[in-house]
Amino acid sequence: MSETSPAGSPDPASADFDEMTRDIAEVPAVEVIVTVAVNLMSAAAVKLGLTEEGDKYKDLDEARKLVTALAGLLDASATEISSFHAAPLRDGLKSLQLAFREASIVPDEPGQGPGEKYTGPVYG
Repeated sequence: MSETSPAGSPDPASADFDEMTRDIAEVPAVEVIVTVAVNLMSAAAVKLGLTEEGDKYKDLDEARKLVTALAGLLDASATEISSFHAAPLRDGLKSLQLAFREASIVPDEPGQGPGEKYTGPVYG
């Protein structure tokens, strides 16, 4: 039974959700994980000021959260995704961790930076 709007026509929001559910059902889990990881990487790069806009959106507190979430995702999914997918994501994570350290006025101690509780200390 489909939902209807107050005017009696099918609810477009419900139809969109049903379509999204069907679409996501067809996507392999590894693709969902990689897509989420790439989105986290992109958002972290923006918050680190690594885009063309530079410091316009720079926010190291937000960047720390995003890099830590990325590290946690990669740590948790390491056995679920192949090294073909994991290796470039780990490289990207390390680059973001190093960029964070470089952008910080007072860098974290080794092992205390964003995501390092999952990756271990990151050195240049």
